[in-house]
Amino acid sequence: MWRLALRTLKFRRTSFVATFLAMFLGAAIVIGCGGLMETGVRMAADPLRLDGAPVVVTGEQTYDGAALTERHRIDPKLVGEVARADGVRDAVGDVSFPATVLKDGKALTGEDTSYGHGWAGARLTPYTLAAGASPVAGGEVVLDSGLAERAGAAPGSVVEIAVNGETRRFTVSGVAGQRGDSNPDAALFFSDEQARTLAGGRIDSIGVLPENGADTAAVAATVRSVVGDRAEVLTGERRGLAELPGTLSSQRTVVILAAIFGSSVVLIVMFGVASTLGLSLQQRTREMALLRAVGSTPQQLRRMILIETAVLSVASVLLALYPGYLLGRLLFGVLTSSGVVSSAIVYHAGWMPMAVGAVVTVLAAAGATRFAGRRAARTEPVAALAESAAGTRWFSVPRLLIALFFLANGIGLAVATATVMEDGPTLASTAGPASVLFCIGLALLAPGITKAMVALLRLPVRAFSGIPGMLALRNATTANVRMAGAVAPIVLLIGIATGTLYMQATEDHVSQSSYDRNVLADYVLDSTTGGFAPAVVDRVRATPGVAAASEFVTSRGFVDTPDGRADTELRGVSAEGVRQSLDLRPVAGSLTGLRGDTVALSDKKAEEYGVGVGDRLPLRLGDGTAVRPTVVALYADNPKQQYVTLPAATLAPHTSDGLPHQILVRSGEDGPAELREALAGLAASVPGTELDDGDSLAGRNNQIQQILVAANYTIVAMIVGYAAITVVNTLVAVTRKRRAEFGLQQLTGATRRQVLGMLTVEGVLIGVIATVLGTIAAATTIVPYSMVKSDSYLPSGSIGIYLAIVGGSLVLVFGATLLPSWRGMRTPAVDSVKAA
Repeated sequence: MWRLALRTLKFRRTSFVATFLAMFLGAAIVIGCGGLMETGVRMAADPLRLDGAPVVVTGEQTYDGAALTERHRIDPKLVGEVARADGVRDAVGDVSFPATVLKDGKALTGEDTSYGHGWAGARLTPYTLAAGASPVAGGEVVLDSGLAERAGAAPGSVVEIAVNGETRRFTVSGVAGQRGDSNPDAALFFSDEQARTLAGGRIDSIGVLPENGADTAAVAATVRSVVGDRAEVLTGERRGLAELPGTLSSQRTVVILAAIFGSSVVLIVMFGVASTLGLSLQQRTREMALLRAVGSTPQQLRRMILIETAVLSVASVLLALYPGYLLGRLLFGVLTSSGVVSSAIVYHAGWMPMAVGAVVTVLAAAGATRFAGRRAARTEPVAALAESAAGTRWFSVPRLLIALFFLANGIGLAVATATVMEDGPTLASTAGPASVLFCIGLALLAPGITKAMVALLRLPVRAFSGIPGMLALRNATTANVRMAGAVAPIVLLIGIATGTLYMQATEDHVSQSSYDRNVLADYVLDSTTGGFAPAVVDRVRATPGVAAASEFVTSRGFVDTPDGRADTELRGVSAEGVRQSLDLRPVAGSLTGLRGDTVALSDKKAEEYGVGVGDRLPLRLGDGTAVRPTVVALYADNPKQQYVTLPAATLAPHTSDGLPHQILVRSGEDGPAELREALAGLAASVPGTELDDGDSLAGRNNQIQQILVAANYTIVAMIVGYAAITVVNTLVAVTRKRRAEFGLQQLTGATRRQVLGMLTVEGVLIGVIATVLGTIAAATTIVPYSMVKSDSYLPSGSIGIYLAIVGGSLVLVFGATLLPSWRGMRTPAVDSVKAA
């Protein structure tokens, strides 16, 4: 059987190339998504500025298993405790805070970031003095060599530095250069005492330097026993996370993204591989019958099919390993370039995604061999004389049960999306796979559905297409299984593409419109140098024409409820200007009381959390700090903009930079042109301040949405591309198999034009049936998602998206049928019949 199987592979190159291509691409896509999943789960980052410390102690960046979005700083007393641990040669406390050198009132770093540190931390990169001396006094600073060059500064020079929202003058005591280029940011070094004061009195991390010859793992274990649950100890490639506060919060996004699309990819690949292999076996009915006629047993034929499949699957998996790795890196590159995750995160694709890709491909092939191969092997010899009737039997109880399983699960996910799921990042986890499952269920029942729909379309087709239409209807009726094989992958293509793209369009529209309605400010002042000092908002309020001004801080935190923790967005505002800046409509209490240890939230959320005006709300802020502010106001709930509102002065110190980065400005009835000019003058007087229109906030929010859009569209394009290749594979294989049929039609009087006309009508039938079924499948994703997002059965987005998807599918259908047929009919009809 081995020799026969290999000879069969040699002489059935077209069908086996199609099967191999489906397996190869499927394995590569699964491996790519698996690499993305592994990267998200491991979430490691190589150290940059802390590269010289084999062990790093930093604040715990999670709370109750959820990632914190802001830096969780640690007590400076830990430095001494860690330094006394066994095997530790030295422990260096490190701080990092925004600090920008100014020249003529403008920031020198431009789009680059610039941070201040204590001089002790310079040895961790390491930075060494190239000129001058280390900073000792409070008014001294050491600049890195690149920054000193741009500032034209040398030891003894005086420079202006924007730090903590203020402009201060420092004397340059020295210039330092780093060995290597591990730190991409501009660095300023202050005396350790002053740096700690500027950072708020706490430290970010501790760089641990083990004694010579000490084992890093042993030292890390000792340090863990010393710090306990007060801090986290990092080694290896995870040390870089200490320099990237909030990075772990992107882990959830990456994992959800990989899980949603990865599960869909697995299903689609398994279906694509199985359908392509099943079609290949279906086309070999006559070959199987002839082998049976010369004495082969069904067991021998099954063994031959199994060997063929094993050779193809092993070869495709082995060849797909490296392309799958590259594909995963490409997907990860899209995420990093669009800002979903930091570019410092290390991409991982170990043996696990490779194994998953191999298992999925082999299981899909084995499943197809088990079902399709069994029937092919049991073909009776007499079937060789009745090939035209072969393959018309498609219905079986297992097939029906499997189809019902997929349809029921697709409908179940759609119902769960509409009735159980709430608007949030996990909504797509049920809405997205619904159309995939429903598509597969429809594809399994496609022969019966196709036959029924052809019967419904019989009259209009005969009325408008003449003889070619009659031939097409005859073929569609007698070869409904063959036509269903062409319909199924197009259903998958239309259903997945339509469902996913309109789901994203609805998300974009709802997010943009709700943010637009919530933000009432006419202008926004932005700080690019670490934030605004408290006095700046007072200067804005004093500007003629300003009706109200409010500081604006955003973060994420958690509400501690009796049932657990609830993730929530946090916004910090100023009580004096919040009513004019944000669309908050009080229903109890007053927003003017939003000062100090207070909080305001929506009436619906207050009911959910079991609090009212005067009660205390247990909160965890973005850096993990536990607070219990008093509820001073409740406002009308906006289901699309749900957040807890705190005083900006309370929330800002618990963000990584410690200051508000934005000020919202509402103009009065005076001319806005004069006000803009006045605000522009004020912005010019505050270094690093930019003036934007109020809608820039909504634009930035939409920009965040577009970040995820770029990632989503890339993965969708990959899935749709695979489905498109499956469509082309299927149609080309079917068309090439029918060359003898076309030859016989020509020998019995049909012209080449009539044959091509017949194929055109068949293509229209395939397109219409697939479009109807694909649209129904897409509705299981679109309708429930839109109901939750926008309270509408119809999605947002242009009708052009749908027309483009359907049009592209029709192009694939006609291109994959008419072109091979036209080329095949250049061969004389007699030769085409003989070649069969």
